[in-house]
Amino acid sequence: MHITSLPGPHAYGDISRHAYEFVDQICEAGFSAWQILPLGPTHEDLCPYQSLSAHAGNPQLINLEWLTKKGWLAPEKLHSKNNLNRQERINCIQNAYNQFKLIANSDEKHAWQKFIDQNHHWLLDYALFMVLRNEFDHSSWVDWPRGYRDADEHLLQEYKFQHEEKINTIFFQQYIFFQQWRELKSYANQKGVFIIGDMPIFVAHDSAEVWANRQYFAINEHGMADFVAGVPPDYFSETGQRWGNPHYQWDKLEQDDFSWWVERMRTQAQLYDGVRIDHFRGLAQYWEIPASEENAIHGQWVDAPGEKLLQKLTQCFPQLTLIAEDLGTITPDVIKLRDDFSLPGMLILQFAFSGDNDNPYLPENHTGNSLVYTATHDNDTTVNWYQTLTPETKAYISECLGGGPIDMPWTLIKTAFDSVAQLAIIPMQDLLSLGDGHRMNIPGTTQGNWQWRLMEGQFNYEIRSKAHAMLESSNRVFDPANYDSTQVIQPNSNL
Repeated sequence: MHITSLPGPHAYGDISRHAYEFVDQICEAGFSAWQILPLGPTHEDLCPYQSLSAHAGNPQLINLEWLTKKGWLAPEKLHSKNNLNRQERINCIQNAYNQFKLIANSDEKHAWQKFIDQNHHWLLDYALFMVLRNEFDHSSWVDWPRGYRDADEHLLQEYKFQHEEKINTIFFQQYIFFQQWRELKSYANQKGVFIIGDMPIFVAHDSAEVWANRQYFAINEHGMADFVAGVPPDYFSETGQRWGNPHYQWDKLEQDDFSWWVERMRTQAQLYDGVRIDHFRGLAQYWEIPASEENAIHGQWVDAPGEKLLQKLTQCFPQLTLIAEDLGTITPDVIKLRDDFSLPGMLILQFAFSGDNDNPYLPENHTGNSLVYTATHDNDTTVNWYQTLTPETKAYISECLGGGPIDMPWTLIKTAFDSVAQLAIIPMQDLLSLGDGHRMNIPGTTQGNWQWRLMEGQFNYEIRSKAHAMLESSNRVFDPANYDSTQVIQPNSNL
């Protein structure tokens, strides 16, 4: 469940008391991991997989009440209305920055400066990008005046001098986000809950990284891509998915010893205990679609240097657990790349019942170095998925699961818990037995996604107790009484 799905008075969830209460609730239910979606700032469509930055946190997730407790934001700024919109939330953070400059003590100012110094390799580019984006009416950087579009060094130096306070405001947003996130993550870890994050393999075309580091991306002198990323037709879409991300200039990245990727992963290591590499198969081969194509049907697979990249990343971050999102069109080279680095893959139970005995998602075909899911954020809820199946498929599922009565979604949840996979992850919508209308995302669409919310009190004691009993019967229950908070989550081969 993503942070935006937490309950609360505003348009979507944030790093508020509800996040801490949720950690308490999943701990009480016997869970030891919380998987979320990417945390970056989003475009207007709210998609966390097309972020404005590969490093920055979404300022919309900042807990504004935390700022009032610091004395940097007047409480009446919040209490005058609930459900603050995006700009109103940014205005509140601006007001907090103005007050921070006036009353912050020396320790707070030192911490602020330390954050800027430690993250300068991405923070200044991002701040400049966001200030310019605001000036040019939130248009894509490829539509900016030429000098700004091309990040002319002399022009940007003058611009930085003229807009220093606006840039510092963006610095402050990120300083607050990372401080609040560090506090939440520390609380979760102390409770025995570790955070699994999600890192999209590609970055959005309209992002600070592509604008400021175009030498690493396959774009032309005008900033446009001749070929874009996506996936061919699959389970989710008959025409494939045309994501539109620019591809990497892998030869340039390799020449620089993958330094751009190392810095990107360094930020992930700050945020998470484990990182799911979304679209992992793109590290072996990626689907190259001509930019002129409206869909992803016509394209070709192109080799990527995934082995060399993973060697570098696992060498630099030996304590960070990496997880391979190995769904979609999986070929032997993808499996080899995953297994050569002992990365756990993903098993989706909704995909298990195709009638093929060799289906890797069937429970009897599961392997230990895996994560098993009833579904992901891209799937329908298990209740609605099951209700739309034919009677023949339902009978086959019953046969595959032992022939007993089917009580969806709990039958599939119990199947996940009984799997030999090392971790079992259940979408919150399935724990709540929700049906139609509660899906997080429909792949290949851009409207109405990423908006599902958990209501306060919905994940109640009865559901938590039921989950705890089922985890206990599957020998998966987490016992906080025996937890040592000094433990380090083991990387890769021993999740």
